[in-house]
This record gives sequence, C-alpha cells and structure tokens, in this order.
Amino acid sequence: MTGAGRVAAVADLTDVRVREPGRIAAAWAARRRRPLVREDGRMLLVAADHAARGVLGVREAGAAMASRSDLLDRLVTALRRPGVDGVLGTPDVLDDLLLLGALDDKVAVGSMNRGGLQGASFEVDDRFTAYTAAEIAARGLDGGKMLTRICLDDPGTVATLEASAGAVTALAEHRLMAMVEPFWSTREGARLVNRLDPDSVVRSVHVAAGLGASSAYTWLKLPVVDELDRVMDATTLPTLLLGGDPDGDPHDTYASWGHALELPAVRGLVVGRALLFPPGGDVAAAVDIAAGLVHGGAAA
Repeated sequence: MTGAGRVAAVADLTDVRVREPGRIAAAWAARRRRPLVREDGRMLLVAADHAARGVLGVREAGAAMASRSDLLDRLVTALRRPGVDGVLGTPDVLDDLLLLGALDDKVAVGSMNRGGLQGASFEVDDRFTAYTAAEIAARGLDGGKMLTRICLDDPGTVATLEASAGAVTALAEHRLMAMVEPFWSTREGARLVNRLDPDSVVRSVHVAAGLGASSAYTWLKLPVVDELDRVMDATTLPTLLLGGDPDGDPHDTYASWGHALELPAVRGLVVGRALLFPPGGDVAAAVDIAAGLVHGGAAA
C-alpha cells in the first residue's frame, strides 16, 4: 500500500475493496487536480466505459476487453504518456485507476448512463445507472458524459432525452463539463443502428445542444463523418471526436483525425479501443500519435 490509499499493483485492488473500501473516497479527496484544458484549449481523453454496456469486442476479437487486469495495464500505459489529458470511465474503472495512482493531474470524466445494453430491446431507454452529477461533484471528478441516442421509432428516446437534460442542468449547476454524445438512430430489425451520414449527425447535434437549462458547460462528443466541416457549422459548442471501433488502416484513421482537428470547434479526441488495442499492440506508440495530432509539439 502507498500513500492516499493507493496500491502498487492490480493484484492488490481486490484486497483494498475487501478490507478498506473507505480508502477509495479518501483517495478521491486527495487526488491532485488540474485545469480541464491546457493552454492550447485542447484535450485527449482515453475512453474506458464500453464494458459497462456489455461492449467487449475490438475488431474480430469479441472478448478483447473481458480481462480487467489487461485493460487496466493498457489504461495505465496510456495515462502515463505526457500527451494524454485524462480518461472517461465508469466508477469501477476510475476507482481502480485512482487506487493505482494513475489519475493525479489527469482529467477524470464519469460515464453516467450505461443502462442501454448493446442489443437489448430496451437499448434506447438508456437509463442513468452509473455516476450522478452530485457524485461527480462530490468526488472531485471533472465532468460527466451521457450517451444520447435519438430514435423516433422508439418511445424510450424521450426518457433518455429527459434524463440527459437533467444531467446537463445538474452538472452546469456544479460548473462541471457535461459531455453529450448524440446519435440519430434507427432500428433495422432487432438492431439499433446509428446513422453516420452528415445530415443525421447535424440533426443530432441540434437536439443535443438544446438539452438542459444551461449550455455554458456543455461539450459534444461526435463521430468523424463525411462533410465534417458542415456538421461542425451546426454548433458553437466545443466538440471532442470519438474514435469508435478501429477498422481498416490505422494511418487512414490518423489522417482523418488530423484533418478533423483543423476545424475550430473540434477541441480534441475521446478514443478508446483504437488506442488501447492498436494493431501490433503498442499502446504507447498509438497514444503518442494521437497526442501529437491533438497537441502538436506540446504533447512531447
């Protein structure tokens, strides 16, 4: 055991949870915080909230993220790179990273709604099952993220919209970032499909931007799509681009990110699987490329 309740290895985490669970709250209280953004106004976050929605696959590997010890090792490697600003995760993952000492001087964004399990009949009714705005503020996290899928054929959409609006309002009251990730979605048989054409993304942007009683602390999390300059002209809200499930040549992915980051409203990336499970397995190298795109020379 090290200072402020931290542990030296992943293998020690369970023992802390059994014997001294109060160490987690103490470690959050002792965490060194930093401003949300650097002087360049840009941000690179590693996403680690997929598993809580039952999403474990990366490319053809359906259970790539099933091992928590392996995922934590990859996350710690990523967070140690100087160009990484922080992490987006659910309470179980962030508490583990906190105990491992990986969150000092890093941005920590809590994932709030994970109830819309992938493939479920209730997927659009994306209940808020993880962090609340009050808990995010109490623990000293830096913001909260909400997935907000809009499906006109599914009545569960309205409950998700209402809950997302409430979370945006509550986070703004605490002066904390509200990261809204909207998708215009349709059902194709039993599958929920996110429409990634520019017009659908523009429509989702307008709905997301209007959620809550204040937009002062609202950021968007959007996919990289065609005609992104037109998509970004739909809002003045700062936007982080998501990486998604990596497919194809990584160099093509990096090139698309680099082009997108030239747009004024695009302020960085939130990437999970593409950085944590890159082809060849070199997490540090993949993270450094992304950090160079986001921060340029400041990432070194």
